Order: sequence, then structure tokens, then C-alpha cells
Amino acid sequence: KLCGYLNKLGIKGPIKTWKSRWFFYDENKCHLLYYRTAQDVNPLGTIDLSSASLDCKLENGEGIFEIRTPNRVFTLKAISKQAMMYWLQQLQMRRWEFCNAQTRFPVGSSQLVNEPLLGRTSRYVVDSEDFLPPVKTPTEAVGLKAASLPVPQTSTALQNISLKHPWTEIQNTVYNICGSKQLWGNNGNVFNFEEFQEHPENLDEEQETEMEAGCAGAYYCSVIEPRLNWARKAKWRNSGSPSLAEELHQKRSPVDKVGVLQQQVLTLTEEVKSQKELVKLLHKALEAAQQEKRVSSMYLTAAEDKDRLELVRHKVRQIADLTSHLEALEKEKKELEQTLTLRESHIQELKDHVQLLMEKNHAKQQVIMALTEQMARELSDPLHETNTITVETLYKQQEEIEHLKDDIDAYKTQNQFLNSEIHQVTRLWTGVAENEKALLMKCACLQAQNCKMESKYLMVLRKLQEAVPLLPSSHAELVRNLIQEALQWDVKEGAEEGLNLNLVSEHDEYGFMTVPEYEVEDWKLLAKIQALEIKSNNLRSQEVVEKPLRDRWNSVGELSPSAELKSLIRSGIPVEHRRRVWGWIVSRHCSHPPDHYQRLLRQSESTEHPACRQIELDLPRTLTNNKHFSSPTSPLIPKLRRVLLAFSWHNPTIGYCQGLNRLAAIALLVLEDEESAFWCLVHIVENLMPADYYSNTLITSQVDQRVFKDFLSEKLPRLTAHFEQYRIDVSLITFNWFLVAFVDSLVSDILLRVWDAFLYEGIKVIFRYALAIFKYNEEEILRIHDNVEIYQYLRFFTRMIVDGRKLMNIAFNDLNPFPMKLLKNRRTMHREEMETELCELEQIKAAYVKEREEQGP
Repeated sequence: KLCGYLNKLGIKGPIKTWKSRWFFYDENKCHLLYYRTAQDVNPLGTIDLSSASLDCKLENGEGIFEIRTPNRVFTLKAISKQAMMYWLQQLQMRRWEFCNAQTRFPVGSSQLVNEPLLGRTSRYVVDSEDFLPPVKTPTEAVGLKAASLPVPQTSTALQNISLKHPWTEIQNTVYNICGSKQLWGNNGNVFNFEEFQEHPENLDEEQETEMEAGCAGAYYCSVIEPRLNWARKAKWRNSGSPSLAEELHQKRSPVDKVGVLQQQVLTLTEEVKSQKELVKLLHKALEAAQQEKRVSSMYLTAAEDKDRLELVRHKVRQIADLTSHLEALEKEKKELEQTLTLRESHIQELKDHVQLLMEKNHAKQQVIMALTEQMARELSDPLHETNTITVETLYKQQEEIEHLKDDIDAYKTQNQFLNSEIHQVTRLWTGVAENEKALLMKCACLQAQNCKMESKYLMVLRKLQEAVPLLPSSHAELVRNLIQEALQWDVKEGAEEGLNLNLVSEHDEYGFMTVPEYEVEDWKLLAKIQALEIKSNNLRSQEVVEKPLRDRWNSVGELSPSAELKSLIRSGIPVEHRRRVWGWIVSRHCSHPPDHYQRLLRQSESTEHPACRQIELDLPRTLTNNKHFSSPTSPLIPKLRRVLLAFSWHNPTIGYCQGLNRLAAIALLVLEDEESAFWCLVHIVENLMPADYYSNTLITSQVDQRVFKDFLSEKLPRLTAHFEQYRIDVSLITFNWFLVAFVDSLVSDILLRVWDAFLYEGIKVIFRYALAIFKYNEEEILRIHDNVEIYQYLRFFTRMIVDGRKLMNIAFNDLNPFPMKLLKNRRTMHREEMETELCELEQIKAAYVKEREEQGP
């Protein structure tokens, strides 16, 4: 058992006093209970060690240490430095064992959770010895033997009594006075404290104030009656084990017994004195109650109402007199406080003056001593004087060295203990962090499984939806209700019910809707399935892929072109780094003349551009699935208007082309600053895309569609043959992909990863991802054998791509090699063919017009 006497620092207003308390460690709750004596049955308070830290400061004094809980700080003092270190080391070890026992998971839990805790308790002693060697048990101050030693005395009888817990004091006093087996049995010692009611934690009996007589009487009148069963509870303990007193009594010698009995006599005498003080307080309360009773009796026995009225008036006069007297006392109290304040300030001034005089006197004495020593040296033998001074100096230096050695030893011990405390607390925190990380991983897996199961459920509903015309009317109605419920289920409703597994939010980090709104019921269900699949993939790859990738990006300092950076950008830029990286890419390829953008804005304000009307028509149709552009009053709409107008003046050859609004909108969402978005648009149109890509004829865009068909036939010959069989022109689908770089075609997460690589590498990335999209869905397309169904599938199949990592791997690994030189050669060849075809078309057109003119009307 860890128990023994310690002095506890108590506070009574401005007064701080040390009180002797018997401390006992409860290993079941990791609480340190304290009593007034070892023979008391009820504790005065408890200290929760499970969340406490231990500290010892050399400047506080020998044997003094602190226990810091979240609520308060307990200052304790042991009888010696060895006892203090023993208490600190034992409390450390008990706290470690309790915390390890509490943080263990039950059998069958995840291995990731249990693994960090294995073998911790067995490693505690070895790790502790590295910092602080085990302290030998001071048997004279700690343990059961210490209970038989005399209780440490205080200067007055009432100094060690807790007036804040009078009932506990009475219980313990009666137990110590009676102490017989008939009343208490053999189990009345402190070590069976579990049988008693628990006291509120962290009670501070040293903060009580003097109780008034009336308050004391009211208190005992209210608490004595509920305590009538106390004696019965005491008798119930008779069946317990032998008491500590009897166990110690058998081991004592006659001399020890006499000493203990004398000590008990002194203790009981002091207890009687303290109880007399309490009895006086009770007498005063009783007299006040009796006086009140007599007045009430006179009021009740009065014969007429006049007599009663007179009694009431008399009471009112008494109350008025007491009130006026109280006001006078309050006024006098304030005057005395003011006087006291003035006197204290005057005393402080006098103290300062005295201190100044003492310092002057000390300085004068030093001067006198120095002059005296100088004169003595001059008058006496120089050699003898030097020897005398040398001996005295050596003696003083030896004393100082001894003091310094003691201080060094003390600081070493303090440092060893603090290192041990820091090491243990750090390991506890590390264990908790590991457990939390394992639980978060487990929670992510559960969330991913939940999203997967819900998507499968919705997929089943979709299959049933397709079969509704074949089902009976009752079954068809049930399927419709289930689909309606699945579409209306919201994450917020799940959160209100306490379900926090489905975390499909309404919008992502950039404001894109995670579940797009479609008018067709079949598409609505597909959109929700897609959102759940994306969430499931993201959760599964969070720890395995996303976290290491984010760590790699965090380690990137100054950006510079390299193969490693290219690989990182292809893997995707995290949200927190995307704005910085995009800005760096744009600034590398575009020189920013000062105030160029502002001049373009002033020009657009002063002169209306011919494309202004078309820009206003396209603004409401820009990124309708994004909350930042869904409303005409959205703050990004005016920024987008200014960016497009500035570009139309910056590049008059193109002016404005449908599709530029979506490119500029994506740049605004990521870069946030409209001038940065303007230069990003300039970089895309003038650097990344070939010339004439956004001209009136869109000739280069059409050339790229023929180049793409060539690559499609080479990389995916089976799919190309399938399209030729059913006469599918893929350019009807892919033309818009190239024109706006997949905006409004791919989900936002995958779209922004495509843009990351597109801004860094150029249009070749668009070809790679366009081929990868068909490769991703190749088997699904080959299973469709109808021209109309293929076109319907190609309209939305890009929205069903949920695994961005798989798509990226296809684009940059499975489709290799993909040389840029080959792309340029194919583009040159098809451009010549297209220009030849356009010339022939113009000739045919001119011949037709001429023929019509010759025929006349």
C-alpha cells in the first residue's frame, strides 16, 4: 500500500499554513485520498492522478513537490528529500499502470489499435531507470508502519481541523474516541474506504472561513437528521477483516504501546478541545433558535389582533434598528479599510526608507571595513597578514564549494525526475495519438464501406427502376418510393440522427456540387451513385496515397522545373498548394506588364466591345453546378465579366469565343485573384493551345479531332471498330472536351488534376486523358450494340468515372509512348488535308452560286 503522512499547503484567505494529512493511494480509481489522521474513516478530499502532472522545484524548499490537476495545484511536503522522491516515483509508476490499463482495447479489436500498447508496462521500469534510479522505501515515513507513528503536531489544536467538513470531523472524532468493536467492529480502518460514500473530488478544506453561530445552527439542523443511519452503517462493518490497529498492536513492544497510548491521550485531549469549540457554536445557535421560538409563541398566544400587530411593529422596529446599525457598521468598516490602506502605504514607505538607510549603512560599513583592513595591512607584518587572509579566503571558498555541490546534487535529482516525467507523459501522449490515428483509419475504412454499400443499394434501385414497367403496380410504387427516399436523404438529416458515417457533403472545396441536379430521375440516381463511389475511393486512398503525396508536396520548397516536379504535378496538386503552383506556372510563361490589366479594364469601361453582348449571354450559363456561379448575384460573376472583357481587348484577333468563359471561371476558382485568372486564360489560349484554336473557323480544333481519331484507332482498335460498325462519330462528343479542357465533363476532383498537368505540359495532356477516358470505359461501351444507346451513354459516361488514380495511371502509363513530335506531324498532315478540303468546298460553293446567277430568277 502507498500511504503515509505529508504536509499539505492550505489557504485561509491571505494566510497560508501547512496541515498534516494522511495520504492513501486508491489503485482502483487512480485517486490520492487524504485524511486528517491514519485512523480516520472518511477522507477529507481526493486528488485525481490520471490527468495530473508531477513537479518538484528546488526553490520551493526541501521535500516540497506539486501535483497539478486540470482544476488546481496541490502543494505537498515530505519529511525528507528521499521521501519526496519516493512519493514522486511511486505516483509516476501508479499513474502509468492505470493509464495503460485504461487505454487498452478489448480482445478482438483492430490490431492497429492494440499494437502500440503491447509491452508498455513491462518497459516502464527499464525506461525509468535511464532517468532516475529507484528510490529506497523510507519505511519511517511511508507504508503501514507509518500509521503507528505519532501524528505530526501543529501549534494549535484547531489549526489541523477542517471546518469545511464538520460532519466528517465529527464522524472521525467519534470513531477515534469510541474505537470499540461493539460499535465499529474490526473493520474500521482507512484501508476499507470503498464502503463509504465518495466525497466530491478536489475539496479544499483549507479554504473555509469562520462560520457564524446562526449559520452553524442551521447547518446542523439540516444535516443531523439525514445522518441517523450512521451508527447502523458502522455496525454493518463488523463482518470485515482485522483492523490495522490490531495488526500493529500485536507487533509493538510495551514501551511502544505506552508511547502510542500517551500520544492517543494527547490527540484525544486536543479532539475534546476542538469539540468544545463546536459545542459552543451549537449552544449559540440553540439560544438564537429558542429566542425565536419564544417570540413566535408570544405572537401565537396573543389574545387580540392589536397585540399581534404591536408585536409585528416591535419586530419591524428591531429590523430597522438592526439595518441602521448594520449600515453604520458597514460605513465604519469602509472607513477602517481606508485607514488601513493608508497605514499600509505609510508602513511601506517607512520600510522603503529603512531599507534605504540599511543599504547606506551597509555601504558605509563596507567602506570602513575596507579602510580598516588596509590600515591593518600597512601596520602589521605583510607576510603574516597575507597568510591570515589566505586561510580565511580558503575556508570561505571551501564552504561555498560545499554549498555549490549540494545545489548541484539537488539540481541533478530534480533534472532526473523532470526528464522521467517528460518522458512518461510524452509516451502516454504518443500512445493516445497512435490509438487516435488507428481509430481514424478504422473510421475511414468504415466510411468507405458505408459509401460502397449505399452505392450498391442505389445501383440495385436503378436496376429495379429500369424494370418498373414489367413489375406489378404495387411493386412499382414501392420501387418509386424507395428511389424518392434515397434521393431525398440528406447528410444533415443523418447528422441529426447521430449517424456520421456518410460524409457526402453538398459542395466540394471549390464549390462544385458533389451530387449534380438532373431533371431525369434515372440520371439523379446515377449522380448520387457516382458521388458515393468517389467518396469511397477518396476515403480508401486517404492514408495510402493522399497523405504520402501531401507530405511530398509539403517538403517541396522553391519551385523549379524538374522530372520530380513533373511527376508530382501529374499525381495531382493538393488543394492547399494548387493556387501557388498554378500562379508559378503562369508567371513562367507570361510576362506581366505593369498595369496592363487595369488599362484593359479602363478601356472596356470607356468603349463597348462587340463581344460584350455574347459575354453577357454566356455568364449565366457558366458552371451552373458551382455555387459561386449559380446565381447572378454571386461575387465571382462580376470578376468573370471583367476578365473576359479584358481578354477580348487584349487579343482582338480572337476577341471572345464560347468556351473561354468556362476556362476563365476555373482559373478564378483556383487562383481567386481576377488578374491572375486573366493571365492564366492568356497562357492557355496563347501558349498551350495552337493558333486559330478559338478563331471563327475553329480550324485547328477540327484538325485535333482528326488527330485524336488516328490515335484512338492505334491505341484502342477494338473500340474504333465498334464505333465504325455502328457509325458513331466520336468528335460529336470529344470536340467540347478539347475546346474547354474537359470543363463540365469530368467531376471536379478529376478535372482539377487534369488541369494541373495540362497547365504544366500542354495540350498533349488533353489527348492522353481523352484516350484514357475511352480506355477506362471500353468494356462497358463494347457491351452496347445500339447506335442510339451508345450516343446516350457517351453523353454522361465521363461523369461516371470515380477512380481518378486509375484514370491517371492509364493516361500516363498504359498509353505510352506518346511523343509530342508525332502529334505535331499528324496535326500538320491533317491541317493540309483540311485546308485542301476547304478550298475545294469554296470552289464548289462559288461554282454553285455562279450557276444560280446564270440561270436567273
